[in-house]
Amino acid sequence: MSSGLLNTATSHITIPDSDLEISVPLHDLVVNEILPDLGMEARAFWALLEEVITEMAPKNNILLLKRYQIQAEINTWHQARSDKPHDHEQYKKFLERIGYLLPEGPDFTVSTENVDDEIARIAGPQLVVPVKNARYALNATNARWGSLYDALYGTDVIDEADGAEKGGAYNPVRGARVIAWGRAFLDTIAPLAEGSHADAVDYSVRDAQLAVKLTNGNLTGLATPEKFAGYNGRADAPAEILLENHNLHAIIQIDPSNPVGKDDPAHVKDIVLESAVTTIQDCEDSVAAADGEDKAEVYRNWLGLMRGNLTDTFIKNGKRMTRTLNPDLHFLDPKGQPMTLHGRSLLLVRNVGHLMTNEAVLLKGQEVPEGILDAVITATIALYDLKGLNQLRNSRKGSMYIVKPKMHGPEEVAFACELFAKVEDVLKLPRNTLKIGIMDEERRTTVNLKACIREARERIIFINTGFLDRTGDEIHTSMEAGVMVRKEAMKHENWMKAYENWNVDIGLACGLQGVAQIGKGMWPKPDLMKEMVDGKQAHLEAGANTAWVPSPTAATLHATHYHKVLVSEVQDRLKHRKRASLDDILTIPLLGEENISESDIQQELDNNCQGILGYVVRWVELGIGCSKVPDINDIGLMEDRATLRISSQHVANWLRHDFVRRTHVLETLKRMAEVVDRQNAGDPEYKPMSANFDESIAFQAACELVFGGVHHPNGYTEPVLHRRRIEMKAAERAR
Repeated sequence: MSSGLLNTATSHITIPDSDLEISVPLHDLVVNEILPDLGMEARAFWALLEEVITEMAPKNNILLLKRYQIQAEINTWHQARSDKPHDHEQYKKFLERIGYLLPEGPDFTVSTENVDDEIARIAGPQLVVPVKNARYALNATNARWGSLYDALYGTDVIDEADGAEKGGAYNPVRGARVIAWGRAFLDTIAPLAEGSHADAVDYSVRDAQLAVKLTNGNLTGLATPEKFAGYNGRADAPAEILLENHNLHAIIQIDPSNPVGKDDPAHVKDIVLESAVTTIQDCEDSVAAADGEDKAEVYRNWLGLMRGNLTDTFIKNGKRMTRTLNPDLHFLDPKGQPMTLHGRSLLLVRNVGHLMTNEAVLLKGQEVPEGILDAVITATIALYDLKGLNQLRNSRKGSMYIVKPKMHGPEEVAFACELFAKVEDVLKLPRNTLKIGIMDEERRTTVNLKACIREARERIIFINTGFLDRTGDEIHTSMEAGVMVRKEAMKHENWMKAYENWNVDIGLACGLQGVAQIGKGMWPKPDLMKEMVDGKQAHLEAGANTAWVPSPTAATLHATHYHKVLVSEVQDRLKHRKRASLDDILTIPLLGEENISESDIQQELDNNCQGILGYVVRWVELGIGCSKVPDINDIGLMEDRATLRISSQHVANWLRHDFVRRTHVLETLKRMAEVVDRQNAGDPEYKPMSANFDESIAFQAACELVFGGVHHPNGYTEPVLHRRRIEMKAAERAR
């Protein structure tokens, strides 16, 4: 199924009768793996790709130019007033005059149709996973259901004191605490009419209701009988009891032959929770995809997910394992009739934003916008699901869900919707098949959020807040205004609280409840699950019907919050509160007259520089876009480009205003490189930066991000990372 001529000088294939050149890995993936089972000819596909790029790329570039123009005007405004106190009212008027702050417009209600229940109706945890890593992509997709016992036993939610250590072999003391925690949880989500689940010695189904025998011999049922949703096995000796609470399910698994179940009075071996209800398969911030080879890996895994046949074989604990997608779950309803529950997380895909280009496809010799490429390729692959050509369905409503990051204001949202409409046209899909999630992570989107939602009112299925990217843009937008507060202090600034509330307020006012997700950001500490369990319920109480978690285990633990809080009731209450203040959002987080000691300044630099280097070295040297990276205190944090953006922009801001000196920062970077080298000493593939700072591509990339941070477009790190990763690949090939 050949469709072009190989250009050996660039490893691209020139498509006949077109201006397109396609990198060999991507070309082969499209021609040999994506298109044949769709019944599409390669030449026709390349023609439609060229049509979309030719029409949409110039519009994309105009929007980027507007970004630069607006930022230049803001910089000039601050520079001209550098010797005067900040005038907030004049600042607001200036933002309105340059088109940064736009009229809100009349009220409206979104009208998105054909939205799956996991987005519209079910509140629950959301995973974000680099789709470039097949194993992670599979783990996240399969995290729709998770063992509560495993999540409790293997994390710090259960204290290790008084003989409850995790250890190697099963510890019955710890196990007993896990079981007690689980029984108390059952009492919370599905209390009995009498007694406690801790007193249960037998579960059975009688007259289409759950019957529970207690230690005192009494027979009771659920206080709310409707929470019994089904079972598996014999009615008088079920193997599974299905409960439903707040639109989420929990499964009591019963097995007297199981090592845990045999010692349990009711033979309960586990409680399995519906956990990661949705997963964002990420092509963007958590992925290192710098060229056509990388993009082919990304798209190949998305293809496997949409076809339902993705597998990954790996070695774990010395054993060879193969992971596949989980099947659906089958039960009998209370009356004994067959029923099915979805076995996998509903998948969204995050495309790249408007900024980046990629050498995977060239048009007239120039790299094309990566976001446009993502839209065409990921949507084409989604045809396997939309047309029912796959083994395991994703959307049962005939929709594809695309999360779109890093958009600046309503014009850019409108462009994304126009792009999706164009893709629908060339792929012959019904209008609004491609739904959009708007990431509220740029300041110009925040302050114009209602207008942004209006542009996507027929497609929108998601808005969220993201502290890190949003803070990175906050710093870069006001780079010339003065010295910013310390990074940790950002979380406590008035603008941050107002931003978080504003997102919910605007979303509810535009009718997102019952239609779309209103989300909150990532829990970054995958090893500190007790802290998450103790604190992350606040996201639900703030009105979010989904929030990001870093692992399947975290999803199961976070799911317990959604059983305790009915988010729809919270949202009903929040609809009537006073809207968050736009003036607070526009308050620049300047340090002002606050005094910071030299030791505090050094601590801030150490923290930022160590984080920058720890992430960059893995991105540039190993092509890892998201992983658990030790911080300066050796606490593992989930890091992606958003984390890098805030840290590099923060140091760049302090440099810009001579709050710290270049020599001081460079010395800190070199000292922190030695720290990062020590933290990675056990990795045989790791190349120490401190061995030769001038020759270390990763160290030079980190320096470029910091010392050139003022000039990077909107403070984004991608251009430097991509260029340095390609440089690294070239150096490896030359060895």
